[in-house]
Amino acid sequence: MAGARAAVRYAKAVLDLAQSQNAAEAINNDMLTISQTIAESQELNDFLQNPVVRSSVKQAALTEVFKGTHDITGKLVALLMDNKRIALLGAVAKSYTQLFAQLQGTQTAKVTTAVPLSGELEQKVLAKVTELTGKAVNIENIVDESILGGFILRVGDIQYNASIANKLNRLKREFTLN
Repeated sequence: MAGARAAVRYAKAVLDLAQSQNAAEAINNDMLTISQTIAESQELNDFLQNPVVRSSVKQAALTEVFKGTHDITGKLVALLMDNKRIALLGAVAKSYTQLFAQLQGTQTAKVTTAVPLSGELEQKVLAKVTELTGKAVNIENIVDESILGGFILRVGDIQYNASIANKLNRLKREFTLN
């Protein structure tokens, strides 16, 4: 948990600096790229987490992987490296994008389904969530076959679980209690 708090602090500091230099959106694009790249590459994540690999090697690799990023992003990587917190890079990037979205008045709704959402269904979910929250919403579809069917919708701190797995578990609890 201490790492999560530190990631939010770094993200807030970078957002403040980016806003003062009118580069918040450019940095957000960098952070989206970093977050997505680290999330999709287990090797890169393991590489960043590995305490045996020298900082100079990590910094050289990150500079090569994330070529063409804004100066502020490069300074963030250098700062995390100097503070021996480079393992937090993915969490900092994710926290930054969340803070930037809040600043823009948008929210991310996570919809977990057993199969990917179709474009039409995604638009319906988007319209309903926008209607309920009154804010601009981005939909993030997470595919998890273990829910069997239905969906789990999470917007901020609110979660609605309409999955088949949840309903089956509820029935199972009812039968074991009686």
